[in-house]
Amino acid sequence: MKQLVQSSLIAALLLVTSTSSVFAGAWTAKQGAFYEKLAYNYYYSHETFNTSGNRTGTPNNGKFTDNNISNYFEYGVFDNLTLINSLAYKWLVNDDNSLHSKGYGLGDVDLGVRYKLLDSDRIGIVSTQLLVKIPGPYGSSDPLPLGNAQYDTELRLLYGRSLYPLIPGYGNVELGYRWRAQDPSDEIRYLIEFGVDITKKVYTRAKLDGIISVDNGKKLDVSGNPTTTNNFDLGKLDLTVGYKVAPNWGVEASYVPALYGQNTAAGSTYSLALYFKTP
Repeated sequence: MKQLVQSSLIAALLLVTSTSSVFAGAWTAKQGAFYEKLAYNYYYSHETFNTSGNRTGTPNNGKFTDNNISNYFEYGVFDNLTLINSLAYKWLVNDDNSLHSKGYGLGDVDLGVRYKLLDSDRIGIVSTQLLVKIPGPYGSSDPLPLGNAQYDTELRLLYGRSLYPLIPGYGNVELGYRWRAQDPSDEIRYLIEFGVDITKKVYTRAKLDGIISVDNGKKLDVSGNPTTTNNFDLGKLDLTVGYKVAPNWGVEASYVPALYGQNTAAGSTYSLALYFKTP
């Protein structure tokens, strides 16, 4: 059933599109160019995907919320090499019939580089990306930890292609493997993205963003944070609409529901963002 859902979503996404107005996917930033996105994100979940992949209510009428302010930054060191940084300050609440716990502070920090391997008008863009997740200054024994408190290293291959002159947009496909230190399971990461500029000012994009657990983890799920469980699968649909206020900045609104998964929270994220970039 899970494979059928994934295949159907991928086929449907071939008809959905995304903006080509900002740095994205396999593309690297020009030397000295930058892109920065500051967002407020609200995540809410009162359901979980169980070990069979079925959506069920959280035990003890549990509800989990994650309010956070995130910042994503890219900078072009050279035309074919881009630096990446991402971080978020979080306010977490996990509430059920027997427990009320809170956590707040700086979450995990991502540092990475994207290197362009091929740039061809006929073939498209091929890049590779190395990302390291550094645990934030929280503790694994906190009442509600902000993450897994361990390092991740991810290697990803990206392919992008402009859809001009057919339509004003692009397509992007990514596949990666994430090695996770200590006990959490390693993961296979995948992403499919398409889009279009609707007008000169308005654009939209859609992504299918997925995680498949390798099921080699030994960590016990006792932190109380339902989004940092071990050996979990998750597929999310990211739908975004943006407006280019000026050549160097704009606004975006996003809705990101969880579509399928296993052994993790089944929630949705709502986001409002400002982006700034080199004109």
